[in-house]
Amino acid sequence: MTRRLTRWRSFGLALLLVAVSGGLTACGGDEGAAAATGGGPLRVGYQRFGGLALVKARAAAPEVTWSLFESGPALTEALKAGSIDIGQTGEAPPIFAAAGKTDFRIIGTSEPIPQGEAVLVKEKSGFSSFADLKGKTVALNKGSNVHWLLVKLLEANNMTLADITVKYLKPAEGRPAFDNDQVDAWIIWDPYFALAEQPGVKVLVDASNLVNNREYILAAPDALKDKGPQLEAFLKTYRETTDWGIANPPERARVLAPELKIDEAVATRALSRSAKPLAPIDATVGAEIQTIADGFAKLELIPEPVDIRSRVDETYSDVFR
Repeated sequence: MTRRLTRWRSFGLALLLVAVSGGLTACGGDEGAAAATGGGPLRVGYQRFGGLALVKARAAAPEVTWSLFESGPALTEALKAGSIDIGQTGEAPPIFAAAGKTDFRIIGTSEPIPQGEAVLVKEKSGFSSFADLKGKTVALNKGSNVHWLLVKLLEANNMTLADITVKYLKPAEGRPAFDNDQVDAWIIWDPYFALAEQPGVKVLVDASNLVNNREYILAAPDALKDKGPQLEAFLKTYRETTDWGIANPPERARVLAPELKIDEAVATRALSRSAKPLAPIDATVGAEIQTIADGFAKLELIPEPVDIRSRVDETYSDVFR
């Protein structure tokens, strides 16, 4: 019991630190008070990758306000604080957020993106498989999609968390730690993945045949109640913009590279493997994310089991079909 309580306190502190240091950048003013009463524009949280970044880069939804986050855990903390109405994350942040008593609904998802996250090592290390990392130090962002990838990699290689030393580092911290050989491996997602693919760096393994690595669209309950028409209109724009990008890869990279603040060639490489169509949320996907939640609970990475499938809301599923 004491060990579980200690883990829960550590978990809570980690979420607090992520929230404080996650790097919220609001684009469009301070509409928090108005939104809390159901008024004001739709407030969208996004990361520097994924379909929402393309919507912003194309100025396809001028009626919304935008908030930038470095990672999914920081975005879900903004949901908890009531600072945003909708956002997009990987598969683990919703689970950690639910464990932290954040109220939200999952209203959409994407096709699987297993090639979009990977374990990176230095070529000079001589590592040829994940099993070679036994006794080594591995960096990743706590509570992000790569956290579940780590769990599945350990399972696939008959290893446990006790077999490695895990350093929980945000992307901005993980990259210099990896570059300066302060860690032996870095588990990361695009576009940080693509940015790190420099000479001397190799992909040890990606998520293929291990995890689906979907994107999830999360919405605040108050937004579902008070901003339904705005949400539906925005989701249609999101779907149309995502479809446009998939049909026009060169233009997508050209438009998105400045938003991502990366070279167009790097953007092209990342998008070629990580940009997938949106998809409706349903009971099958709900069962998939519940399996992940159960896995985290079993390992005591969250303090107790969570019923994440109950957060699935199919109200807007027709938009994604």
